Amino acid sequence: MDGNVERFETVVVGGGQAGLVVGYHLGKAGRDFVILDASERVGDVWRNRWDSLRLFTPARYDGLPGMRFPASGGHAPTKDEMADYVAAYAERFSLPVRSGVRVDRLSRNGDGYELTAGDHRYESDDVVIATGAFGSPRVPAFARELDPSIVQLHSSEYRNPSQLRDGGVLVVGSGNSGGEISIEVVQRHPTWLSGRPAGVIPVRIDGFLARNVLVRGFRFAGTHVLTLRTPIGRKVAKKIQAHGDPLVRVKPKDLDSAGVERVPRTVGARDGLPVLGDGRVLDVTNVIWCTGSRQDLSWVDLPIFGEDGRPVHWRGVAAGAPGIYFVGLHFQYAEASSVLPGMPRDARYVARHLLGNARSRPSPTERQPSLAARSER
Repeated sequence: MDGNVERFETVVVGGGQAGLVVGYHLGKAGRDFVILDASERVGDVWRNRWDSLRLFTPARYDGLPGMRFPASGGHAPTKDEMADYVAAYAERFSLPVRSGVRVDRLSRNGDGYELTAGDHRYESDDVVIATGAFGSPRVPAFARELDPSIVQLHSSEYRNPSQLRDGGVLVVGSGNSGGEISIEVVQRHPTWLSGRPAGVIPVRIDGFLARNVLVRGFRFAGTHVLTLRTPIGRKVAKKIQAHGDPLVRVKPKDLDSAGVERVPRTVGARDGLPVLGDGRVLDVTNVIWCTGSRQDLSWVDLPIFGEDGRPVHWRGVAAGAPGIYFVGLHFQYAEASSVLPGMPRDARYVARHLLGNARSRPSPTERQPSLAARSER
């Protein structure tokens, strides 16, 4: 076989927590697999977030199968603590992660699949796509019309206020990232937060009662009530897809108390400056785009997408290509599917389906007719 071609029973694309949990189950079953990840180190998906980021869920709900999170149950982990944890998880279970490998294309190859990553090729019976619900930063086209002197950062690029110029900051997008970043930058800069939140979780999630009692209720609802099997779950899924998630830690009154000015949507640019929906032009020196990301599956060359561009699947099992799976999609099965409390259940479901299908498939030698059989046809 070509030295640039390797074969595995299963290839997992994505070495974040979703891909690692799938690998945990495949490893327990003795499956021959590899995990390919574009990051340089396991855990970089967390390390590369803004410095002050903390998880919403307390540590008791942040552990992955087989290894609890090493902190007191009510602790809200930082992004670096989470990065170190997932790296330790991969090491503990000897998961075969290959870092720095970016998959360029996934396509059919006979009865199986072929993945290309630069000049290297991987062949497999099954592929699990665990690259997460978000990947490619989403920024409006009129961002190119802003004055070049304005510092523009997407929330995926923002780390801390030291990246910003002196002067005002417009934070575009009033979801959770927009709210939390606004609270941080307003301490040093006049700050405007543009847009309207999709909703607000009414309780303080960092309080004792919330950490120890209410989060359990939210977790149960997010994993067992708000699912694609229930009418209310399907209704919530459509709302979240259209409007985003509600504010969790930061509340509107926190923004007001901190001095963040809440303004309408940002709709365009005029004379190099951002324009609001009410016609105002903001003279700012910084814009932080908290406008979300879109899932980038342009590298998947398979008939598995619907008219809306989203993959067609049930609980992560692709409809149009046997042996293709997803883990970590937004509302893959439940409201919590893309976050730590809900993702492991989806990963377990996908792994069981994959392994069950693998047992029912013919062996590689059975798939290839013998020379005698060919001559009889």
